[in-house]
Amino acid sequence: MSDEDIDFSDIPEVREFSGWERGKFYRPVKDQVTLRVDRDVLHWFKLTEEKYQTAINAALREHMERHRKAS
Repeated sequence: MSDEDIDFSDIPEVREFSGWERGKFYRPVKDQVTLRVDRDVLHWFKLTEEKYQTAINAALREHMERHRKAS
């Protein structure tokens, strides 16, 4: 079906965009790596976070953003 054949007549036109969130469904591409982490650091993340790998990634991202703004 071509774009011209699609019937949009029953879909209301959106004119208000204030409630929209940019990048809400954006998921960055992830790479699997082997990373050496101090045992106590890994143990702490595993004890305090159910999704400890996600928490480690968030901590690394926060560090990256902080240093990116500084340079």
